[in-house]
Amino acid sequence: MRKNRYTLAVLVDNESGVLSQVSRLFSRKGYNIESLAVGTTDTPTVSRITIEVMAEDDARARLLCNQLRKLFPVHSVKLLDSSHSIRRELVLIKVKAGTTEARSEIIQIANIFRGSVIDVAPTSLTIAVIGEEAKTDAIETLLEKHGILELVRTGVVALERGAYTIDDDTKEKGEFNYGKVAFS
Repeated sequence: MRKNRYTLAVLVDNESGVLSQVSRLFSRKGYNIESLAVGTTDTPTVSRITIEVMAEDDARARLLCNQLRKLFPVHSVKLLDSSHSIRRELVLIKVKAGTTEARSEIIQIANIFRGSVIDVAPTSLTIAVIGEEAKTDAIETLLEKHGILELVRTGVVALERGAYTIDDDTKEKGEFNYGKVAFS
């Protein structure tokens, strides 16, 4: 059966052990996390996790979201629609550049992809590129002929376009106030 890629945005308490709880849920259910990016939000006590996972269909992806919502440190979970989302990853690529010709060609390739040369050494250049996976895959392919010494990807981060946020259509308003239970 062909699997599809799904992007989940998850708001969680920013405390030790939470990422482990979230990743264990995927492991227990037999899903491999394809991409994972975590960072604090504008509220220091809350972190946002962007997870990409392969699932058989929309129903299975929604089931994963529902199971995530049951975890105590989880505030919100949203399955992001790829047609209404902005998805980006950062890639750092260290490339061999021993000659002037090689350096010029690598810099031209970086410029075409709106990448930045962030480090220059006598025999290498390090390029930073931000974009969708197709863009980062394409620059990687072009730079391979020069010899990639090292490459690192951050994992995809994603936000919905427009005014929609992760808090829309999730837990009832007031149920959580970013880590504090709301009392009426």
